[in-house]
Amino acid sequence: MPDKEREPKSFAPKVPVQLNPPKDDPITVEELSKCDGTDPSRPTLVAIKGIVFDVSKNPAYGPSGQYHVFAGKDPSRALASSSLKAEDCRSDWYDLEEKEKTVLSEWYTFFSKRYNIVGKVQGATNC
Repeated sequence: MPDKEREPKSFAPKVPVQLNPPKDDPITVEELSKCDGTDPSRPTLVAIKGIVFDVSKNPAYGPSGQYHVFAGKDPSRALASSSLKAEDCRSDWYDLEEKEKTVLSEWYTFFSKRYNIVGKVQGATNC
């Protein structure tokens, strides 16, 4: 059965989203950190497993949003463990248990259905 047929309906956005073709532009960790929603001249970006998503249109990632802790980072470990702690917003996830890796993959799918992929974290080894 194709993957799309097996995906839970919960991953589908309530309102259809028209996404641009994914880009694979290299984005440095330094550049990513500047895209944390505090500078209105820059997009708000979140990376998952080294893939960078533009979440600018969602105020939840902005300076006063509940998910601002993820903005400008690759919070793969935090997403996998359902943590909102800043110290858990790290890109290393390869040593997680299978259950957490599954949760992280579900988050990746969730983001990929809603936000444009604008690049890859330069040097990321965990994509």
